[in-house]
Amino acid sequence: MKIIDRKNLRERRHVRSRKKLTGTADKPRAVAFRSLRHIYLQAVDDIKGLTLVSVSSIDSGIAKNLKDTKKVDAAKQVGREFAAKLIARGIKKIVFDRAGYLYHGRIKALADGAREGGLQF
Repeated sequence: MKIIDRKNLRERRHVRSRKKLTGTADKPRAVAFRSLRHIYLQAVDDIKGLTLVSVSSIDSGIAKNLKDTKKVDAAKQVGREFAAKLIARGIKKIVFDRAGYLYHGRIKALADGAREGGLQF
């Protein structure tokens, strides 16, 4: 009998949503991943199969500022940094892929931080 755990359920939700979401060079797909301690966000061009920008809470420039912050606040800061890097490359619109996670908590803070940084979803 197959065991269905939380990780498999999340992956199934991610596959379902990926059928509808694609990123291009002009409007990349922003993929979120969260572990127990850190959060990651990357912009992907699905047509070429390239990662355009990648930001996480363990990057050296961001990790110094996140020393004693809560995980939700760290996610918001990662979102702002992500937006700054994309805007520097001339990209202002993205497709947000929450990767099967529920849209609350750190994922919502990540999206809010990216919006505050100037990105449009």
